[in-house]
Amino acid sequence: MTKKTCLALSLAIACTVARADLEITVSSSGTAPQPIAVVPFAQPPEVTLDLAQVVAADLDRSGLFRTLPRSDMLEKPTELSQVNLRNWRAVGMDDVVIGKVQRGPNDAIRVSFRLLDALRGDDPNQALLLGMDDITAPNRAQWRSAAHRVADQIYQKLTGVRGIFDTRIAYIVGSGGVGNRRFQLYVADADGENPRVIATSREPLMSPAWSPDGSRIAYVGYDHGNSAIYIQTPATGALQKFVGEPGINGAPAWSPDGRKLAVTLSYEHNPDIYVIDLASGAKRRITTDPAIDTEANWSPDGKTLAFVSDRGGQPQIYTVPAEGGTPQRITFQGVRNEQPRYSPDGKSLALVNGDGHAFRIGLLDLQTRELRLLSDGPLDEGPNWAPNGQVLIYTTQTPHGQALATVSVDGRVRQILSQPGDVREPAWAPFASTD
Repeated sequence: MTKKTCLALSLAIACTVARADLEITVSSSGTAPQPIAVVPFAQPPEVTLDLAQVVAADLDRSGLFRTLPRSDMLEKPTELSQVNLRNWRAVGMDDVVIGKVQRGPNDAIRVSFRLLDALRGDDPNQALLLGMDDITAPNRAQWRSAAHRVADQIYQKLTGVRGIFDTRIAYIVGSGGVGNRRFQLYVADADGENPRVIATSREPLMSPAWSPDGSRIAYVGYDHGNSAIYIQTPATGALQKFVGEPGINGAPAWSPDGRKLAVTLSYEHNPDIYVIDLASGAKRRITTDPAIDTEANWSPDGKTLAFVSDRGGQPQIYTVPAEGGTPQRITFQGVRNEQPRYSPDGKSLALVNGDGHAFRIGLLDLQTRELRLLSDGPLDEGPNWAPNGQVLIYTTQTPHGQALATVSVDGRVRQILSQPGDVREPAWAPFASTD
């Protein structure tokens, strides 16, 4: 391991590949999933990844689609002219996907696929909904990404919503007993594959937050009991200790333009919200109340900060202009409300609602102030938005310990993502800047 790829500091920063132990269980209610067949792609034997299988798994995992087992397929065409739509209607399919994979130099591949509406007559050309021939991967490490991009295109065509299969998540895993505790910060594909440990510490790691361009992660680490906010670049391992004032250094949140961090600091008096310019390090104190103010989150337009304060006796969510001003309380349902997260469109606020008996993930409509509860509890926390604004990822308590979970904004599709150890504090990366 070289200094160029991994930076070893007192925090024990690590860049290691981990085994894909994140197991995903999907449940859905309401409308039945849409039946779709993903036929095995024609691909050379040296392309050892079954790309069609990855595509099918992505669509199944969304909860909106039900893919046909290969054993039930009456045909396995790879060309449009080979498709007999009557065969697919006979097994109850609405849509069919066929495809090919071509291999280039240095394990590069090019993927082409066709999406057909099986209910649109018998002519495959008339049934064609979508066809693409330019999905490429430059090397073996990007093969899964190419398959995810195929699934994203299919998902968007059939739902009208941008797919999130070719995105990443970050999360923290705690393991070991008393005296042997270890915390690791992981980055993985949205399906749990290709996990990498990018930081390891004997002291807690907390609050990972992706930069708006997805190139960096800010998080809280400890060094001999002293907290600090670090910024790391997963692609290179480069690490920066961004702020380490005496007392609390916590809850980093990137501004939408990526130029500032909102954080919680206590070095002047009580824990308050500060905005720090990344280039100059200049700090602006936003709140000055004697209470505890923390967990700031930026509105998508960068004009407002939502944060948590116990100035009213119990933790509730307030908003304040990002340049400073008078905070306004916006939550009143339940005993307490915490961990606000603006939706990508700025119309809703995900939060944790406590009613005195359970903590659940809620969705607050910022116009009507209506609060809808999306999870069952009893100990759900840490909501974070998928970049398409249709799914929330959070931490839940299971009989086997802490695990990650997702829920669609309509509450219809839920997933449990389990891994050995206590898995917590998930953060969904934005869409890639090249998208």
